[in-house]
Amino acid sequence: MAKQSNFLGEFIKERKTVGAIAPSSKFLMKKMIGPIDFQKADVIIELGPGNGVFTKGILERMKQTSKLFSFELNTPFYKHISEIMEDKRLILINDSAEEIDKHLKKHGIGKVDYIVSSLPFAVIPKEVKLKIIDKCVKQLKDDGMFIQFQYSLNSKKLLSSKFSQIKIDFSALNFPPAFVYKCKL
Repeated sequence: MAKQSNFLGEFIKERKTVGAIAPSSKFLMKKMIGPIDFQKADVIIELGPGNGVFTKGILERMKQTSKLFSFELNTPFYKHISEIMEDKRLILINDSAEEIDKHLKKHGIGKVDYIVSSLPFAVIPKEVKLKIIDKCVKQLKDDGMFIQFQYSLNSKKLLSSKFSQIKIDFSALNFPPAFVYKCKL
């Protein structure tokens, strides 16, 4: 349901929750999940999986004992992923990233190894954006990493205020091209 043709429709309908007019490329996916040490990672959070390109890449590389908590607020995208991905390691949640702590607690999870985020910070209200990032910081292990992509460098100041280390990569082979923020506490 959330294929490329429907991405534009969801973008138009849901401007405050969908920040892309097309799905992310496999090239961007590789840059986003490249920093993840899959042998070490027991719990990974994904925020805003959209059509599931990152979800699929993560599941293909994850250990059999790991868990992936994937938060998708957009119901058509959530339904699409739930229809195409059957994997006992995937906990797909149709809720806001603001509720990370509530859902992790429900599953007996304390801290997480990695957070992979596709949230469109450019269109999310400031208060909501800050709440999400603060919860991500609280849920991340000391040696964990928050990985975020955006279509501009506008999020650098915000992320620099929450993380002590930020490295920025660039993926030209995506539409539109994207910046990948790799953030550590």
